[in-house]
Amino acid sequence: MSDRLSLLADSLTLNLKPWEVPPGIFRVEDYGAVGDGNTLNTAAIQKAIDACSSAGGGTVLIANGEYVTGTIELKSNVMLEVAENAKILGSTDLKDYPDRIESFESVMSKMHRYRISLVYAEKAINVGICGKGEINFRGEIKHFPGPETIGEIEGRPFGIRMIECSNVVVKDIILTNSGAWMQNYLYCESLIFDGIKVFNHANHNNDGLDPDGCKNVIVRNCFINSHDDALCLKSASGKPCENILIENSVFYSSCNAFKFGTDTQGDFRNIIARNLVLGGIPDSSPSLRGRYECSTGITLETVDGGNVENILIENITIDRSRCPIFMYIGDRGRVLGNVKPDPGYLKNIVIRNVKGKENRRQGSLITGIPEQIIENVVIRDMDITMIGGGTVEMAEQTVPEKVGYPDAQDFNRDGLPAYGFYIRHAKDIYMENIKVTPDAEDGRPEFKSGGNLTNVVVNGTSLE
Repeated sequence: MSDRLSLLADSLTLNLKPWEVPPGIFRVEDYGAVGDGNTLNTAAIQKAIDACSSAGGGTVLIANGEYVTGTIELKSNVMLEVAENAKILGSTDLKDYPDRIESFESVMSKMHRYRISLVYAEKAINVGICGKGEINFRGEIKHFPGPETIGEIEGRPFGIRMIECSNVVVKDIILTNSGAWMQNYLYCESLIFDGIKVFNHANHNNDGLDPDGCKNVIVRNCFINSHDDALCLKSASGKPCENILIENSVFYSSCNAFKFGTDTQGDFRNIIARNLVLGGIPDSSPSLRGRYECSTGITLETVDGGNVENILIENITIDRSRCPIFMYIGDRGRVLGNVKPDPGYLKNIVIRNVKGKENRRQGSLITGIPEQIIENVVIRDMDITMIGGGTVEMAEQTVPEKVGYPDAQDFNRDGLPAYGFYIRHAKDIYMENIKVTPDAEDGRPEFKSGGNLTNVVVNGTSLE
């Protein structure tokens, strides 16, 4: 499997290239935009986008100023470029963010009802955002108040939403301060994210990058620092996330650094992630409510019937994480319609060459459920430190069974029965050359079984 996924990465690198932008330049000031940091330019910028697309495509250029705008809709063959030292500023008036309701029905549109954003595109072919400048969405709580939620997000605009688009390029741009998720790409194909910088701590539900049900994707040379999940693959579309290469990037979060889920209505398959730095927020970086540790470095999960298989994760650093690795099968079954699906499976996973420091006390967790176990996982060559300080009493705690909202912090957040790995409801798990070192004395074992294990081998010893 590892060799096949490495070949997939080579194929994506060779064949998935940015679309060729036509030579035309459409300057927004020629359509009436004023870059004074105060004038609302929504209509002028949209005129430039429409003219560019109608002319067969080209670059809509933002330069020499700060341009305030509400919702703009990108069209086919349009590259929006924000030049160095220029900015797009999101309007701070909610009235400037009208609903955009996509025609593609999914959990996103029907249950979550995510409908407002600064940048929107639907069914566009050849579309993108680039440049050395910045889009500051100005989504701070003072402008867009609202509670943190796992359901509908009302009154807080997303940064970028693209639905059913193909040949998407987001390159080099700086993206800051969304009112909710920074980026959501739903049921899109052939996407390249290269060299983008995301800082998203202005509000609640501040994800960094969320491809959902997307096919043929490269994420490369990116830096994401977010209050909520940094890079989160989803499948609320019901479509698979497949053929994805994620490499040479840094993902910091005060929630989950690299995650599959939460919505898992479709499958996740043929995904390779390599050469990543994952973890909590560095102390030198501002964080909403002062949260610096992350919940998990890596989360692989399915709870809504989707399957997870054929995943290779290698050459990873995980720092400042409560639960460095979290694998989970649940049975929430949140889908459109009234027929709840059977639990999905999670299998054929390889994680290798992992290092890290300053990880917190919880420990890593691998847990299926009695009716659907995790199987065929290899974790090899892992050497991390954690703060230690766990007690003998923690080693005897009961770890609850969960089927609902899936987050590692719901399982003995302050300390699992093992400081390394607690494993249950699993078979054919091979862990080789695994070393988890507590900085302070810890009364728990490094590895512990929670029961219902078959053929689980840790550093050459059967775990039963």
